[in-house]
Amino acid sequence: MADKMQFDLVSPERLLTSVEASEVQIPGAEGDMTVMPEHAPLITTLRPGILRVRSGEGDAEYVVTGGFAEINATGVSVLAERALPKADVTQEHFDEMVQAAKDAHARAQDNFVNEPGPVDDAAKLLADMVAVGGHIGLDSQSKAPLPG
Repeated sequence: MADKMQFDLVSPERLLTSVEASEVQIPGAEGDMTVMPEHAPLITTLRPGILRVRSGEGDAEYVVTGGFAEINATGVSVLAERALPKADVTQEHFDEMVQAAKDAHARAQDNFVNEPGPVDDAAKLLADMVAVGGHIGLDSQSKAPLPG
């Protein structure tokens, strides 16, 4: 059994990391998952959350706002909508991410008045983004209540 797999994390701006990892924890849209070498092939969407990587270089954490993960026996490739090393996320970055989620929720409410699915999805995106802040010690600074 292999003890390492290739891990690549890419955002639209850049390649954030490319390492041989022993474990990757992914915030999947259907729930968190841990990927290890020789995992069954799978493609999943990501929800906003913390992606954790364990490698010979140590443990690393990244804030992701969404995207896709392609998993196979020899590696994991994550294509993130937005990704930053957790240590680099400032209150300003977080506020931008929350505002983008709020904007998506408002657009869904305007465009899908009689279709709760997209509005519910956008509300979940916003709630997940706010939860990320709690995990990394930042506050959404929201004066308005979150969608219910």
